Amino acid sequence: MPNFTGTWKMRSSENFNELLKALGVNAMLRKVAAAAASKPQVEIRQSGEQFYIKTSTSVRTTEINFHIGQEFNEETVDGRKCKSLATWETENKIYCKQTLLDGHGPRTYWTRELKGDELVLTFGADDVVCTRIYIRE
Repeated sequence: MPNFTGTWKMRSSENFNELLKALGVNAMLRKVAAAAASKPQVEIRQSGEQFYIKTSTSVRTTEINFHIGQEFNEETVDGRKCKSLATWETENKIYCKQTLLDGHGPRTYWTRELKGDELVLTFGADDVVCTRIYIRE
């Protein structure tokens, strides 16, 4: 079983602004979000298939606790409440489908994949995909 535990620092990010556009975030908020999210720090604790993930930026900190294969409450990147279900897509990759609790919006999901010493995080909103690569500190 892969070990996601650690503190992770973002090395690169692609398409974050495009993702926020796809989610309907206005230009002013996208600017603030892009600046705040440019240096996120991620802490992951894993015990078997139980995960705790804390993402900290200068504007907001989010925390999720989940067990692979069990639904949990979460918020989308733009802050809407959803039910999420994380499953193993491959031996080293978690796929998490998000279902909005209220309203309508694009189909959203995230993945986290270990590739050596890198953690590859993707956020998707319909056909728009944001990829962020982290390195273990």
